[in-house]
Parts: sequence; structure tokens; C-alpha cells
Amino acid sequence: MSGLAPAPGEAVVYVDPARRARVRGRARRDALVGMASLLGFVLVVSVIVSSSPGWAAVQETFFNGQEFISTFPGLLDAFWLNVRIFLVAEPLILVIGLLVALARTLQSPIFLPIRVVATLYVDIFRGVPTILVIFLLGFGIPALRLQGMPKDAVFWGTAALVLSYGAYVAEVFRAGIDSVHPSQRMAARSLGLSMFQTNRHVVLPQAVRNVVPPLLNDFISLQKDTALVAVLGPIEVLRRAQIDASSSFNYTPYVGAALIFIALTIPMTRFADWIQSRSRGRRRAGGTS
Repeated sequence: MSGLAPAPGEAVVYVDPARRARVRGRARRDALVGMASLLGFVLVVSVIVSSSPGWAAVQETFFNGQEFISTFPGLLDAFWLNVRIFLVAEPLILVIGLLVALARTLQSPIFLPIRVVATLYVDIFRGVPTILVIFLLGFGIPALRLQGMPKDAVFWGTAALVLSYGAYVAEVFRAGIDSVHPSQRMAARSLGLSMFQTNRHVVLPQAVRNVVPPLLNDFISLQKDTALVAVLGPIEVLRRAQIDASSSFNYTPYVGAALIFIALTIPMTRFADWIQSRSRGRRRAGGTS
């Protein structure tokens, strides 16, 4: 169409304009049908909920506009503590998870004690609910009255999240390391690379690229679980909502706290979905090339 001849060996693909127009028209029609179906579903659900006998009481208790306006600024201020906990815990979890995953992949018999300790860590902290870890560390360690041991509830709540999520992330990293074909390691070792160099330059770059989507999902869960630190007493967003709700006997602050988490986690979720879609597309392109 541009008047330029194709390069030697370049395949010429002809696309029928009429077929292209039909595909675009079908895509627009499917989008309109989907939007109409979604709007219809939302309308039906809204009518059913709003016409229920107890809707007036629920609206007053959970969706009180005046209560929402008065408490929401305080919830936002308290949410910064959740953000700070997340920003401190995330890099520590990545480091611990990667080190534990590497420890579990050590093959030499001399490293058996390290493998056993790493395996026990993963088994214990994956088996114990995160809130119990927060209770045990947040109340148990300060009760020992050890000299020089921190007593700050935020410190121990963050430490509990790091230990709990570090075990999950370690398994994610180990799955990524195992997904690298053994021939990659053998090829690297045949070129004279040491075990450390093989992991550093060959295995880990591929493993990390493979596990980015599940890591993002874990960090979405971590952001929500920062609210569990409230059981130790710090005034974060959930604790702030509890205080506001108990003072007014209205649960609208809980809805406000939920909206704050949703506003943060939905973009992270969509970003994780985009990463997964991009990764699938890259694998398909590699498989067909």
C-alpha cells in the first residue's frame, strides 16, 4: 500500500479490509452487549437490596454520609501507618524469601543443617496463621523482659508479617528457581562459571522474571494484612475505624477503611493482571517462534 517493495525474504501478509471491518464491528457489538449486561445486573441487584425490609437500618448504620465525612480524614491519617509498615516489610520479605529459597536448593551434604533450618522455617511459618504469629511476637517477646529487646508494638507487628510472608515468598522463589531447566545450569557450569556465578547470572534472572506475578499477589495480601497489627494496639486504619465506630455506635468508619484498602489494592491487582498477561504473551511468542 505504501509503494515500497518488501525486503528479500520478508513475508507479505494481506489482510482483507472487509474482514477487518467485520472483526472491529463484532468487537464493538460484544463490548456494548457486555456493558448492557453489567448495567442490567447492577440495576437488578440495587433494586433488590434497596427494596429489602431492613435496608433503611443498614443504610443508616453502614452508609451514613455525615458519619463518613466526619471520620474519613482520620482514617486517611491512620492509613499512613499501614503504608509505612508495608514499605518496611516488603524489601525485608524479598531478601529473606530469596535467601531461604536459595538455602533450600543447596545440594551439597555439608549444607544439610542449613537446608533443615530453612525447611523448618517455611513449614512452621506457613502453618501458623499470621495473626497468631503477631500475637506470639507482639505479646510474648516483650513479656520476656530481655535486656535491650524492643517493646514497640509496631516493630513486633512488622517483624511478624516479615517472618510469616517470608515463608510464602521463599516458596514462590523456590518454584521460580525450579522452573529454570537444568540444562541452563549445566551450560553455565560448562562455560566455567562457579555455582554462585551460575545462580547470579543465569538462574536468578530467569527465576525472578517467572515469579513476578505471584509476588505481586503476595504483596497485595500483605498490604491488607497490615491491618492485623491493630490487635497489638497501634492506631492504624482498622484501629481508628474501631475507635470511631465504638464512639458513635455506627459502622460507617469500617466501610471507609474498606474503601481506602480497595482504592490501593485494585490498581495493584490490575497491574499484576497486566504483568501476567504480558508474561503469557511472551511465552506464547517464544513457543511459536
